[in-house]
Amino acid sequence: MAYRAPVDQYRFLFDHVVGLEDVTATERYADATDDVVAAILGEAGKMCEEVLAPLQRPGDLHPAVLENGIVRTSPGYAEGYKAIAEGGWVAIAADPEHGGMGLPMTVTTAVNEMMAAACLSLQLNPLMTQGQIEALEHHASDELKALYLPKLISGEWSGTMNLTEPQAGSDVGALRTKAVPNGDGTYAITGQKIYISWGDNDFTENVCHLVLARLPDGKPGTKGISLFMVPKRLLSEDGTPGVANDLKVVSLEHKMGLHGSPTAVMQYDGATGWLVGPEHGGMKAMFTMMNNARLGVGGQGIGAAEGAYQHALSYAQDRKQGRTPVDGGEGTILDHADVRRMLATMKAEIFAARAIALACAKAIDLGNATGDAGWTAQAALLTPIAKAFGTETGMRVSEMGVQVHGGMGFIEETGAAQFSRDVRVTAIYEGTNGIQAMDLVGRKMMDGGEAAYKLLDEVEAFAEGAREAFPELAGPVWQATETLRETTEALVGEDNLNARFGGAVPYLHGFARVLGGFYHLKAAVAGGKDSAEARLARLYITRLLPQHVGLLTEARAGAEDLYAIETADLIPA
Repeated sequence: MAYRAPVDQYRFLFDHVVGLEDVTATERYADATDDVVAAILGEAGKMCEEVLAPLQRPGDLHPAVLENGIVRTSPGYAEGYKAIAEGGWVAIAADPEHGGMGLPMTVTTAVNEMMAAACLSLQLNPLMTQGQIEALEHHASDELKALYLPKLISGEWSGTMNLTEPQAGSDVGALRTKAVPNGDGTYAITGQKIYISWGDNDFTENVCHLVLARLPDGKPGTKGISLFMVPKRLLSEDGTPGVANDLKVVSLEHKMGLHGSPTAVMQYDGATGWLVGPEHGGMKAMFTMMNNARLGVGGQGIGAAEGAYQHALSYAQDRKQGRTPVDGGEGTILDHADVRRMLATMKAEIFAARAIALACAKAIDLGNATGDAGWTAQAALLTPIAKAFGTETGMRVSEMGVQVHGGMGFIEETGAAQFSRDVRVTAIYEGTNGIQAMDLVGRKMMDGGEAAYKLLDEVEAFAEGAREAFPELAGPVWQATETLRETTEALVGEDNLNARFGGAVPYLHGFARVLGGFYHLKAAVAGGKDSAEARLARLYITRLLPQHVGLLTEARAGAEDLYAIETADLIPA
């Protein structure tokens, strides 16, 4: 299958649904003109189609391997990465002071998603580097910025994040990695980290690890954690990579998918590191990187969904099986009602998830450009939704893609299953989707629901204004928003946090369902009555939006019935 970058849909979303003009109207992003954005999308799309997409299957069939302590990457990955780096795609949003493009995160999100659709395993590398760049921009000393940012931005070096340990997964505060001052401003880092995406490679001059560790006087838990820059190769006086640091890749994980992405077990044996941010301030600095990555991972899910959709559509357009209700019964399986339902659902889900992710990115941009706390709050609210719904969409759509293929979807040679295997981990890393949902009903409601209500006000106002042109679509969106508002009020009024957690996942999904209806409605209004956008919106609002009722009912169920199920009840007799 030849991947085709959906550049036209990004432009439509920018112009008619998300409102990129609000971002480019600010002084910070004034250079992101229509012509510039069009050129960026066009060139990135071309690179994804011609360079990255052909690497999708080879990376799965010929995984990265560890040979005599050296990571050997999949065939063609070095050339693919070179195209990413030389095109400037690693650092689209990075500060121009150090060589970045300084473009909006909204545009970056679109480009990242295209790369993920073309070759998710390779795209994960620059995504990690982007997060590290942002963390260093916000928290590193000027000296560290000068040494590392230009090389990371150029793609000559790559970056990772090192959080997880065998005993410290989601509970990061349980980490045991130690950092001991060397007396010269550096620190000796000792410990083991696991699940380190792109922990090493054979095509960048250096790999820069951001490592969470605890100083000797660090308190137990997250408040005693510090963040350190630990390069694979120590820098010489002229800033070039020199002798090897005291760290190594112990092994590469054997994974369900993402075979082209080397996921490493990293061992640090007194490796030299430099403090990033204040002592014991590691979690704040790392969360800067993680929040960037959470939106990016949501985009990975959407990208995988797009790839799976295009793959399934191509198959359905060619495959003939049984008599069809059109073309005198001689059509392809695309003309069977259930296959058409699946493909239309896939397309509608992708549009909804994509719009949510871009709306989140826009809020980030406006928060950065204006300093407006309202936009920052909206970005914080949308981040867990964008991450969880984007990755869930990736899983649902890729699974549906296998189903469209029928028996051939279960055969690896078709490539349909790869999308499903590759995307599955996105619902787990950078904070599981359950943790995203708990964040949404916990920390993101500490404002009494103010950010959520403000967004719901916007949805209802638009739906009210669309009633005359699209009464059959605007009415259900408005009513669904009211149900979501009532559920939000109930959760905000629930003092027992664990009761909120019991319904957190369905609440997040219900919220996403309503937002999807909102963005589909905006697309229908922009496209007009007889447009493809209106037809897709009608399908989403008629068939998918009603799911919010069951989801939000479950969201209000609390946790009592969950704990009424005793542990013994779960164990087979």
